[in-house]
Amino acid sequence: MTDITGYNLKHRNTFGIDATCDRFIEFDTTDELIAMMPEIRSAKPLLILGGGSNLLLTADYHGTVVHCAIKGREVKDYGDSVLLRCGAGETFDDIVAYAVENNWYGAENLSLIPGEVGASAVQNIGAYGVEAKDIIENIEVVEIETGKVMKIENADCRYAYRQSRFKNEWLGQFIITHVTYRLSKHYTPRLDYGNIRAVLSQRGIEMPTALQLREAIIDIRREKLPDLAIEGNAGSFFMNAIVDSDTFSQLQTAYPDMPFFSLDNGTKKIPTAWLIDQCGWKGRTMGNAGVHNRQPLVLVNRGGATGNEVLNLCKTIQNDVKKKFGIDIKPEVNIV
Repeated sequence: MTDITGYNLKHRNTFGIDATCDRFIEFDTTDELIAMMPEIRSAKPLLILGGGSNLLLTADYHGTVVHCAIKGREVKDYGDSVLLRCGAGETFDDIVAYAVENNWYGAENLSLIPGEVGASAVQNIGAYGVEAKDIIENIEVVEIETGKVMKIENADCRYAYRQSRFKNEWLGQFIITHVTYRLSKHYTPRLDYGNIRAVLSQRGIEMPTALQLREAIIDIRREKLPDLAIEGNAGSFFMNAIVDSDTFSQLQTAYPDMPFFSLDNGTKKIPTAWLIDQCGWKGRTMGNAGVHNRQPLVLVNRGGATGNEVLNLCKTIQNDVKKKFGIDIKPEVNIV
């Protein structure tokens, strides 16, 4: 258990924003969390922090920050699948690596996504055609109001693209302690998203093993994303744009080369990276914040940036995309 006043959060957020909180509480077990719940319940405001990889701090946080540091993995065999129960404080990519090493499948396309296990269930993280909701079985939580330990099933979370009830009506109601993933023993690779097949083809691989697929995705991500040790960032800052069929038709007439993905409900997903690039923002800098020169979805801390500098850059890009395309692009990160 850690309980510190006046705690600096610079190394608790991947943007590297220098900000402090009034109080920082970290717990290592569910029992520790329950014991601290009366104080957590009375804390106003309260920020539940994961790995800080999906967070932009715009100022010092005058409240209490709570972080789950529960580790551990438990495996139950169910014949064709396994249930892998993980502490919410585990690094998510370590869990993906562990699954691939043990020939449990379904998570390999999520390789190298930063953050912790607990956040995967909140954010419904996703990449290369797979989302966390595809493998999450259930989530164990402690309800802040009552201190009650509960288990929430996947179907009750109303998962959607980068959305869940934890981000909406359940915001601030629960603290996640464990997430259980269901992984298959039968390997069905998903290769038709992004440039996965092209990278595999360059390596002379037609049907990759799960490890080869994981390695390819890791290399693709590293090629596109900045090194956190050099430029702080939160990965993809914006969600991809989703538009209705009429809006899409109008845009496609004006921009016939515009990339898109068709979704099951008839809407179209347009890569926001393309929209930002078309507005001329790729590689540009504003103050101490900038846009990554290889992936326009990623805003970066060029060095010494404040949270407000990053936020101002975000708003400027949003305005330019709206002006050019009539589309409102939304941040994926949690702005505090």
